[in-house]
Amino acid sequence: MFALAACESDPTPIVHENTNGDGGLNLAPTNASGGRGGPGIGGKDPDYRLGANDRVRIIVFGQPTLTGEYTLDGNGVLAFPLIGNVNAQGQTTSQVQQAIAARLDPDFLRNPSVSAEVITRRPFYVIGEVQKPGNYPYVTDMTALQAIAMAGGYTYRARQNNLYLKRLDANGRMVRVAATPETRVKPGDTVEVKERYF
Repeated sequence: MFALAACESDPTPIVHENTNGDGGLNLAPTNASGGRGGPGIGGKDPDYRLGANDRVRIIVFGQPTLTGEYTLDGNGVLAFPLIGNVNAQGQTTSQVQQAIAARLDPDFLRNPSVSAEVITRRPFYVIGEVQKPGNYPYVTDMTALQAIAMAGGYTYRARQNNLYLKRLDANGRMVRVAATPETRVKPGDTVEVKERYF
Protein backbone atom coordinates (compact mmCIF):
# COMPACT_ATOMS: atom_id res chain seq x y z
CA MET A 1 0.00 0.00 0.00
CA PHE A 2 2.86 2.39 0.83
CA ALA A 3 4.34 1.86 -2.65
CA LEU A 4 1.08 2.96 -4.27
CA ALA A 5 0.96 6.12 -2.18
CA ALA A 6 4.57 6.91 -3.00
CA CYS A 7 3.89 6.63 -6.74
CA GLU A 8 1.09 9.16 -6.50
CA SER A 9 3.04 11.71 -4.48
CA ASP A 10 3.53 14.82 -6.58
CA PRO A 11 4.22 18.00 -4.63
CA THR A 12 2.52 20.13 -7.29
CA PRO A 13 -0.72 21.63 -5.84
CA ILE A 14 -3.93 20.34 -7.42
CA VAL A 15 -6.65 22.77 -8.56
CA HIS A 16 -10.19 21.86 -9.65
CA GLU A 17 -12.18 23.37 -12.47
CA ASN A 18 -15.51 25.13 -12.06
CA THR A 19 -17.53 26.16 -15.07
CA ASN A 20 -19.05 29.60 -14.90
CA GLY A 21 -22.09 30.96 -16.71
CA ASP A 22 -20.27 32.06 -19.86
CA GLY A 23 -18.91 28.58 -20.59
CA GLY A 24 -15.37 29.48 -19.60
CA LEU A 25 -13.31 27.80 -16.93
CA ASN A 26 -12.70 29.30 -13.54
CA LEU A 27 -10.04 27.37 -11.66
CA ALA A 28 -9.82 27.64 -7.89
CA PRO A 29 -6.85 26.28 -5.96
CA THR A 30 -7.56 23.71 -3.28
CA ASN A 31 -5.93 24.03 0.13
CA ALA A 32 -4.65 21.09 2.21
CA SER A 33 -8.05 20.51 3.82
CA GLY A 34 -9.75 20.32 0.42
CA GLY A 35 -11.41 23.73 0.70
CA ARG A 36 -11.10 26.48 -1.85
CA GLY A 37 -8.46 29.08 -1.25
CA GLY A 38 -6.94 32.05 -3.00
CA PRO A 39 -8.03 33.80 -6.20
CA GLY A 40 -9.28 31.84 -9.18
CA ILE A 41 -7.23 31.22 -12.27
CA GLY A 42 -8.98 32.48 -15.38
CA GLY A 43 -9.75 29.82 -17.96
CA LYS A 44 -10.43 32.27 -20.77
CA ASP A 45 -7.38 34.13 -22.04
CA PRO A 46 -8.37 37.53 -23.42
CA ASP A 47 -4.89 38.65 -22.35
CA TYR A 48 -2.63 35.74 -23.27
CA ARG A 49 0.44 35.50 -21.01
CA LEU A 50 3.71 35.06 -22.88
CA GLY A 51 6.15 32.30 -22.04
CA ALA A 52 9.20 30.39 -23.23
CA ASN A 53 9.32 29.66 -26.98
CA ASP A 54 6.42 31.95 -27.91
CA ARG A 55 7.06 33.83 -31.15
CA VAL A 56 5.96 37.48 -31.31
CA ARG A 57 5.93 40.20 -33.94
CA ILE A 58 7.11 43.57 -32.62
CA ILE A 59 6.44 46.67 -34.72
CA VAL A 60 8.09 49.97 -33.85
CA PHE A 61 6.30 52.40 -36.15
CA GLY A 62 8.64 54.29 -38.45
CA GLN A 63 11.58 52.07 -37.47
CA PRO A 64 11.88 49.14 -39.92
CA THR A 65 15.23 48.05 -38.45
CA LEU A 66 13.59 47.43 -35.06
CA THR A 67 10.46 45.81 -36.47
CA GLY A 68 10.54 42.02 -36.70
CA GLU A 69 9.66 38.61 -35.34
CA TYR A 70 11.27 37.46 -32.10
CA THR A 71 11.22 34.15 -30.22
CA LEU A 72 11.32 34.20 -26.43
CA ASP A 73 14.13 32.09 -25.00
CA GLY A 74 13.71 29.25 -22.49
CA ASN A 75 13.33 31.77 -19.66
CA GLY A 76 10.71 33.90 -21.45
CA VAL A 77 13.22 36.64 -22.30
CA LEU A 78 13.04 38.58 -25.56
CA ALA A 79 16.35 39.88 -26.97
CA PHE A 80 15.54 43.24 -28.59
CA PRO A 81 17.89 45.52 -30.59
CA LEU A 82 19.29 48.61 -28.82
CA ILE A 83 17.76 47.86 -25.41
CA GLY A 84 18.86 44.25 -24.87
CA ASN A 85 16.84 41.69 -22.94
CA VAL A 86 13.19 42.27 -22.07
CA ASN A 87 11.60 39.88 -19.56
CA ALA A 88 8.32 38.85 -21.20
CA GLN A 89 7.60 35.75 -19.08
CA GLY A 90 4.03 35.97 -17.80
CA GLN A 91 3.44 39.35 -19.45
CA THR A 92 0.68 40.28 -21.88
CA THR A 93 1.55 41.73 -25.28
CA SER A 94 0.29 45.09 -24.01
CA GLN A 95 2.74 44.97 -21.08
CA VAL A 96 5.61 44.03 -23.42
CA GLN A 97 4.71 46.94 -25.74
CA GLN A 98 4.86 49.34 -22.79
CA ALA A 99 8.15 47.89 -21.51
CA ILE A 100 9.85 48.22 -24.91
CA ALA A 101 8.51 51.75 -25.47
CA ALA A 102 9.65 52.85 -22.00
CA ARG A 103 13.18 51.56 -22.60
CA LEU A 104 13.44 53.12 -26.07
CA ASP A 105 12.30 56.55 -24.79
CA PRO A 106 14.16 58.94 -24.42
CA ASP A 107 17.61 57.44 -25.12
CA PHE A 108 16.85 56.09 -28.59
CA LEU A 109 13.46 57.40 -29.77
CA ARG A 110 11.02 60.10 -28.70
CA ASN A 111 7.52 58.84 -27.92
CA PRO A 112 7.93 55.52 -29.74
CA SER A 113 4.80 53.72 -30.84
CA VAL A 114 5.21 49.97 -30.29
CA SER A 115 2.86 47.14 -31.22
CA ALA A 116 3.21 43.45 -30.28
CA GLU A 117 1.25 40.38 -31.33
CA VAL A 118 1.66 36.66 -30.77
CA ILE A 119 2.47 34.76 -33.96
CA THR A 120 3.09 31.26 -32.60
CA ARG A 121 2.21 30.05 -29.13
CA ARG A 122 4.45 27.65 -27.24
CA PRO A 123 3.79 23.93 -27.65
CA PHE A 124 1.99 21.67 -25.18
CA TYR A 125 3.28 18.32 -23.92
CA VAL A 126 1.70 14.89 -23.45
CA ILE A 127 3.42 12.44 -21.09
CA GLY A 128 2.69 9.12 -19.45
CA GLU A 129 0.60 6.30 -20.85
CA VAL A 130 0.16 7.47 -24.45
CA GLN A 131 1.53 5.94 -27.66
CA LYS A 132 3.77 8.88 -28.62
CA PRO A 133 4.67 11.10 -25.64
CA GLY A 134 6.26 14.41 -26.57
CA ASN A 135 5.58 18.02 -27.49
CA TYR A 136 2.98 19.12 -30.02
CA PRO A 137 2.05 22.44 -31.64
CA TYR A 138 -0.73 24.27 -29.82
CA VAL A 139 -4.16 24.34 -31.47
CA THR A 140 -6.77 26.85 -30.25
CA ASP A 141 -9.61 25.39 -28.13
CA MET A 142 -8.06 21.91 -28.01
CA THR A 143 -9.35 19.55 -25.32
CA ALA A 144 -7.29 17.10 -23.26
CA LEU A 145 -8.82 14.21 -25.24
CA GLN A 146 -7.80 15.81 -28.56
CA ALA A 147 -4.27 16.31 -27.19
CA ILE A 148 -4.10 12.63 -26.23
CA ALA A 149 -5.32 11.69 -29.72
CA MET A 150 -2.49 13.77 -31.23
CA ALA A 151 -0.11 11.69 -29.10
CA GLY A 152 -1.42 8.47 -30.65
CA GLY A 153 -4.06 7.69 -28.04
CA TYR A 154 -3.91 5.77 -24.78
CA THR A 155 -1.73 2.72 -24.14
CA TYR A 156 -3.40 -0.40 -22.74
CA ARG A 157 -2.01 0.54 -19.28
CA ALA A 158 -3.57 4.02 -19.23
CA ARG A 159 -5.90 5.10 -16.45
CA GLN A 160 -8.28 6.95 -18.78
CA ASN A 161 -10.46 8.44 -16.04
CA ASN A 162 -7.58 10.11 -14.18
CA LEU A 163 -6.06 13.03 -16.11
CA TYR A 164 -4.06 16.03 -14.94
CA LEU A 165 -2.79 19.12 -16.68
CA LYS A 166 0.32 20.78 -15.29
CA ARG A 167 0.39 24.51 -15.93
CA LEU A 168 1.52 27.81 -14.49
CA ASP A 169 -1.15 29.74 -12.60
CA ALA A 170 -1.55 33.53 -12.73
CA ASN A 171 1.15 33.87 -10.03
CA GLY A 172 3.69 31.81 -11.97
CA ARG A 173 3.31 28.74 -9.69
CA MET A 174 3.18 25.28 -11.23
CA VAL A 175 -0.15 23.60 -10.43
CA ARG A 176 -1.90 20.38 -11.45
CA VAL A 177 -5.42 20.74 -12.82
CA ALA A 178 -7.68 17.77 -12.16
CA ALA A 179 -8.93 17.40 -15.72
CA THR A 180 -11.65 15.69 -17.71
CA PRO A 181 -11.35 14.76 -21.39
CA GLU A 182 -13.20 18.03 -22.20
CA THR A 183 -10.82 20.31 -20.24
CA ARG A 184 -9.21 22.91 -22.52
CA VAL A 185 -5.45 22.68 -23.00
CA LYS A 186 -3.42 25.90 -22.92
CA PRO A 187 -0.03 26.62 -24.50
CA GLY A 188 2.77 25.23 -22.35
CA ASP A 189 0.48 22.76 -20.54
CA THR A 190 1.61 19.21 -19.83
CA VAL A 191 -1.11 16.56 -20.15
CA GLU A 192 -0.38 13.65 -17.78
CA VAL A 193 -1.94 10.24 -18.35
CA LYS A 194 -1.33 8.00 -15.33
CA GLU A 195 -0.78 4.24 -15.33
CA ARG A 196 -3.43 1.96 -13.88
CA TYR A 197 -2.38 -0.58 -11.29
CA PHE A 198 -4.36 -3.61 -12.48
